[in-house]
Amino acid sequence: MMTGIRAAAIAVAAFGLTMAAPASAQIFLKSPNFAGARVTGAEPGVLLPLPDARPEELRAAMVWSMRAGLNVAALQCQFAPTLLTLNQYNYILADHSAELAKSYETLHGYFKRRNKNPKAALTALDQYGTRTYLGFSTVHGQLGFCLTASRIGSAAMFAPKNGLAELAAARMMEFRNSLKPAGEQQFPMFLVYDQQRLPRLDKACWDGKNQLKKNCR
Repeated sequence: MMTGIRAAAIAVAAFGLTMAAPASAQIFLKSPNFAGARVTGAEPGVLLPLPDARPEELRAAMVWSMRAGLNVAALQCQFAPTLLTLNQYNYILADHSAELAKSYETLHGYFKRRNKNPKAALTALDQYGTRTYLGFSTVHGQLGFCLTASRIGSAAMFAPKNGLAELAAARMMEFRNSLKPAGEQQFPMFLVYDQQRLPRLDKACWDGKNQLKKNCR
């Protein structure tokens, strides 16, 4: 006889197959809410620190940071092709090339202002870019990040010319929030696989009766 929990899990899975939602939303039955407030770029955790940056430099940095996040998603989210993160990113590069180029030059101008030596300025810019990319790395939060990147990428595709700065201001906090671990919201007790709760598996954590020691929980 099928147990109640197993029957419920199968029912949940069947429910997921019949959901009338677009394919791009099928990572979750009910997605986590990563919504965040509008930002200027000066808020903690939105950008890497840019001391004494002017408002236009912060806007440029947000555009460039959003582009970096979408680039990371294009590479890391291909396990879910329906999210279209690679296609979106390539389209954004082509359709918003002028604004992206202007943002890069403005950000470069910030580092030239802070570093009088041209080579040092370019090195600082490259280091900033590398750290920005690394800032979008996530393991436990990958599903939420990929779904959010797809949604932001879709919005970027349909943004008007020179509209990426406005989009970044509206959604960069959401993008950052999506890096945090979050699972299924509709039926979490059945569908969330929380790797952070897995016990340690090394022998030092298990006693002679095959019981997990308290200090390893």
